[in-house]
Amino acid sequence: MRILLFTGKGGVGKSTLAAATACASAAAGHRTLVLSTDAAHSLADALDVPATGEPSEVASNLWVQHVDAQERFERSWRDIQGYLMSVLDVAGIDPVTAEELTVIPGAEEVLALLEVRAQARSGEWDVLVVDCAPTAETLRLLALPEALGWYMTRVLPMERRVVKALKPVLTRAAGVPMPDDSVFDAIERLHAELDDVRTVLTGPETSVRLVLTPESVVLAEARRAYTFLTLFGYTVDAAIVNRVFPDGGADAWRTTWVEAQTRVLADAADSFAGLDLRTSVYRASEPVGHEELLDLARTVYADVDPLAPGPARPPMSVQATTSGHVLSLPLPLADQDDVRLARKGDELVVSVASYRRLVTLPSGLARHRVAGARVHDGELQVRFSDPSTEPTTDTADEETT
Repeated sequence: MRILLFTGKGGVGKSTLAAATACASAAAGHRTLVLSTDAAHSLADALDVPATGEPSEVASNLWVQHVDAQERFERSWRDIQGYLMSVLDVAGIDPVTAEELTVIPGAEEVLALLEVRAQARSGEWDVLVVDCAPTAETLRLLALPEALGWYMTRVLPMERRVVKALKPVLTRAAGVPMPDDSVFDAIERLHAELDDVRTVLTGPETSVRLVLTPESVVLAEARRAYTFLTLFGYTVDAAIVNRVFPDGGADAWRTTWVEAQTRVLADAADSFAGLDLRTSVYRASEPVGHEELLDLARTVYADVDPLAPGPARPPMSVQATTSGHVLSLPLPLADQDDVRLARKGDELVVSVASYRRLVTLPSGLARHRVAGARVHDGELQVRFSDPSTEPTTDTADEETT
């Protein structure tokens, strides 16, 4: 099964290009589902068809779905929300206010990813095309499964044991009900589902495609997205520059725009070197409907299979050296001054700007110490020395690149 995720800054045309790619996939004979996790839900508008929370067939081999985030939220969050509301009830909060307070901001969008997982695991589709939320929201969503995994493996088991042993005492002392097994089970079930989301979306069959317009501000955001998505192990295999003006001719206003876009396109070629970089000319009319989208796909992908994975870096690699090992983690376009590295036991904490990832070390490196690190040629390279030849140091010492 092939899975394609489309994301980009709001308004760059990612929904249109996701729909166009899905139309091309269906025209090639693949059972294709295109679904939206973006709250704006522009897919139906691009295809000029109605869409619901369930897959509906809109053309031969093509189905469309707008994920019902509220329904997903209620299904996966019900037990946890029920417990939180019981706590607020003891505190005297009225039920309507309590229900609002127990809805974590962004939770609905996060749980929408569970529908992507469900459709990917259903076995009904050859191709799944996902119109994701705008870049910033997508990055937060895709980082969540790994962050929640850290909490689940280290904190929750201890909390569950403490609550189970001291529940009567804690209930009397705190004056509020303590969570029972159903709440912990719901949290663990949610974690397992989100962990499988990450497995699906970082698998070899999945690629992210960045959509941007030839504007310097948009390019800057796309560059950051490329770095951060790669940091969290997601494969970016293509970038599509949308709404490129054709030659300005005698029109001075358009000539100025063409010149500005040409400079940004040159920067984009440098920024995304090694990726499949595609362009889409600004069309005379908005591409709406199946036939228009098919024509758009043909101009974007030309004679290339739109489903073919483009070139991509391996997510992580370890190479033996004469003095130890070097772990390489792709960080395309990262500035060395923005990268920080810390060692905590058998994990590396890699921070790039405001994003942080915990990287569990391969077992063969866990007993080695960090000897140094640098960002070089689009990679974070961490040197590990053999403990038999180096003095022992505190593994919690921070290394800064």
